[in-house]
Amino acid sequence: MSSLRIGVLSLQGDFREHIRSVESCGHQALGLNRADELASIDGLILPGGESTTIMKLAESFNLTQPIREFIASGAPVYGSCAGMILLADEISGAPVAQAGFGGIDITVRRNAFGRQVDSFESAIEFQGILDSPVMGIFIRAPWVERVGKDVEILASVESGSGEHPVAVREGNLLATSFHPELTGDLRVHQFFINEIIARR
Repeated sequence: MSSLRIGVLSLQGDFREHIRSVESCGHQALGLNRADELASIDGLILPGGESTTIMKLAESFNLTQPIREFIASGAPVYGSCAGMILLADEISGAPVAQAGFGGIDITVRRNAFGRQVDSFESAIEFQGILDSPVMGIFIRAPWVERVGKDVEILASVESGSGEHPVAVREGNLLATSFHPELTGDLRVHQFFINEIIARR
């Protein structure tokens, strides 16, 4: 596979870690903060961070509608933690009504696993990554409460209230409620690159 150019939305959050992960996978990473840069990338990553802050900054940088159009065009996009919230068509658990970029027919609940002090790590069986479980780092993480008929659940975890999806895919859109970019394990990024971007 020739080198791809993958944008990482670089307004707030752990975009630097995603950039390092993309580069460690052998591809070019672009810290994206301008709408015209969307035309030069093969895929886009929405990082973890604070979803409301990212959306406010996206508005300030005139990126909201261009990213929505990029997603609607069928372009590959991966969101981790806050990025999952931003890719969801419906968001619950916000103090006020919140909209993201949308694209995946899911409802996500913000901070579903608890506050910062409730952060945890868990070994996760991830469909499509077969050699060993993926270590998930959950920090004020969302979970998926509803999935649409075309959404594929790739991973779930047990909590006190039952089993909840934490990785989903719909077409060329991928989302995880955990942070693979913080573990040094590149397999989720490789999955995005190999199974979604390269197979368009």
